[in-house]
Amino acid sequence: MPAQLVPIGYQDIPNWKNDDHLAAFESFIVSAQRMVIKPYKTRALGVSGAALAAIGKVALEVSQSPMSVNDARSFFETNFQPHKGQGEAGFLTGFFEPVVSASKTRTPQFSEPLYLRPPDLVDVTDENRPTELDKSFRYGKITENSIEEYFDRKAISTGALAGRGLELVYLKNKVDAFFIHVQGAAKLILQEGGVMRVTYAAKSGHPYSSIAKKLCAQLNVPPADMTADRLKEWMLENPDNLDDLLFHNRSFIFFEEVQAKNEDAGPIAAAKTPLIPNRSLAVDRTLHTFGTPIWLTTTEPLPEETHPLARLMVAHDTGSAIVGPARGDIFTGSGDEAGLKAGRVRHDANMVVFMPRENFDLSSLSDS
Repeated sequence: MPAQLVPIGYQDIPNWKNDDHLAAFESFIVSAQRMVIKPYKTRALGVSGAALAAIGKVALEVSQSPMSVNDARSFFETNFQPHKGQGEAGFLTGFFEPVVSASKTRTPQFSEPLYLRPPDLVDVTDENRPTELDKSFRYGKITENSIEEYFDRKAISTGALAGRGLELVYLKNKVDAFFIHVQGAAKLILQEGGVMRVTYAAKSGHPYSSIAKKLCAQLNVPPADMTADRLKEWMLENPDNLDDLLFHNRSFIFFEEVQAKNEDAGPIAAAKTPLIPNRSLAVDRTLHTFGTPIWLTTTEPLPEETHPLARLMVAHDTGSAIVGPARGDIFTGSGDEAGLKAGRVRHDANMVVFMPRENFDLSSLSDS
């Protein structure tokens, strides 16, 4: 096990009774609607996907009646045992859903494509991984005899996928595309009319490398000063140097269109549920089971807030840079204001993982 989790009492959670537990319950319900159909896979920290699904079924049943904040708090206290990690300190960043203009057809104004997943891109597992392919690669290119590295960002940007009809939509510039790649989802305002939601479908397989860190080194700027808006400003002001910076990150993201039941709902995340602003958390998916409630605290307030964070979140998403048991990424919402807030979240944090109490019959449930 990558981290030791030890049980604690609710009295050991500072400010536990001050949270809006009804908002946390509503976020958990979003996961429950998916879990009862297909439980999430149990990950390395040991939170059972089947047990979460059993609790999700209970949550859906009790949600049919009016609930108070106290009812919601009692629900979590009854069904979950909080556990605290023993090890590395936590760190929190933020992410958001960009809202940008786009076109279904290429025009002089809209020329930067977002790509669909190519048919020759395959998932790489321990069963089909060639010995010569690095173990970090989860995707690769299928060939006649084997699987090899897929095209990286530079190759794709210079035409490796041209002429294959994989362009999903076109954006105004590479800067818009970059931020959509980083966030993994977007709301697109189409020139043809209407809105398209896109989300992560796969990636090239190459390790993620931060261009913000590279730019900090080039400009001799402290990393804490390289906020998302400052990075965007530099990218727009230096188009001739942009490709060299972008190609530093060989990882490339592919997208798919998703149909949102509610246009005002958040983007569909890795857990296959809509994200909830300020309640959905991206985590290391190799360690955390999706749908797990996680109590999150920070030592300093988040942007536009007056008190340090003390809030019950739900694990709804993941990301290439989110690595470790106490590493989190909070979803701040959609649009430019949410983006500004997300770009300023760089906070020391602590996590308390809520594990299901062992009081359910799981014989009819299995995680996958």
